[in-house]
Amino acid sequence: MASLGSLRFGSRSLQSAKDARSEFSSQRQGRQCLNVARQRQNWSWGVTSLRERRRLLCAATSEIELDEFETFVLDLQKRIVSQGQLLNDDGSEFCEDKWDRPAGSGFGITRVLEGGKLLEKAAVNVSIIRGTLTPERAKSMSSRGRKIDPAGGQPYSAAALSLVFHSAHPFIPTLRADIRRFQVDGMGWFGGGADLTPFYIIERDAKEFHTTWKDLCDGYSEDLYPRFKTWCDEYFHIPARKEHRGIGGIFFDDLDPTEENYDVESLVKEVGQLIVPSWSKIATRNREIEFEQRHRDWQILRRGRYLEFNLLYDRGVRFGLQGGRIESIMVSAPPLVSWKYNVEPEKGSPEQELIDVLEKPRDWANL
Repeated sequence: MASLGSLRFGSRSLQSAKDARSEFSSQRQGRQCLNVARQRQNWSWGVTSLRERRRLLCAATSEIELDEFETFVLDLQKRIVSQGQLLNDDGSEFCEDKWDRPAGSGFGITRVLEGGKLLEKAAVNVSIIRGTLTPERAKSMSSRGRKIDPAGGQPYSAAALSLVFHSAHPFIPTLRADIRRFQVDGMGWFGGGADLTPFYIIERDAKEFHTTWKDLCDGYSEDLYPRFKTWCDEYFHIPARKEHRGIGGIFFDDLDPTEENYDVESLVKEVGQLIVPSWSKIATRNREIEFEQRHRDWQILRRGRYLEFNLLYDRGVRFGLQGGRIESIMVSAPPLVSWKYNVEPEKGSPEQELIDVLEKPRDWANL
């Protein structure tokens, strides 16, 4: 890997990858113990009963009666917002924009923080939707293997949380993540994942991030991480540039609980809880790295690739632009972006190293 020796580090030194792996293994054991406690508490988080929590959430948002997963998603948004504000550590807060769909067909809550010391822009969206499948959407879902009549007309429900953290620091990578569930006629499918988009390659960061997700997946089935990692690499690819958007992570879609040999919903919930912890150690450590304007310029330039992928290839964004709520869709865009013609990094530079990695994904968890 390219040397970062020319950069000045703060007082926190980088631990070895071996130490990091051991620490994450301990975290995994802790999560397993925590899961047992959560099952006993019915995810109450301070409310005496799940039924009461649903009632309060319905009263605060919409007349839609929420189920347990929808309640979890709304609670998770609050937790992530608190985690983000704590990491930012400058007193800035997420604004809250609540919106309703017509005729009681759903609602959403968009939370955004801008101009923070650590988080230049952060967005955490939740949407709870009830509707009827259009022929276009039914056909698209059917083509991906879902057992749905492509003619449409079926009632559906959807619940999703999505997140993006754009850092003000060029050595802190962008974090994107989501969890979601879609139900039609008693059938349900889950999706989600988390991926990292760095501007400079720091091997320890990549190993820690991927090891975190591998440890979680291995707790359900040892074949999940390789499957989800490959899925992520394939999805977040920019064919026109012949490179990937970032160093990946995990990504999954259309998981049918009746076809998998593990508890899909439990996995998805754990993914949601691990989103910020998978990134926060990297952010806390790397914010101590001093940088120059040239590093910041490279970060802003590379953000152009992030936006290119979202607008040209991301399935959710493209679908949403066909009539969705534009502010909630485009909130994932970076706050500052630049494009320059035919930029070619100097050979052997840290910038060129990033391009080399993005052109050929690596098995970070097993390096």
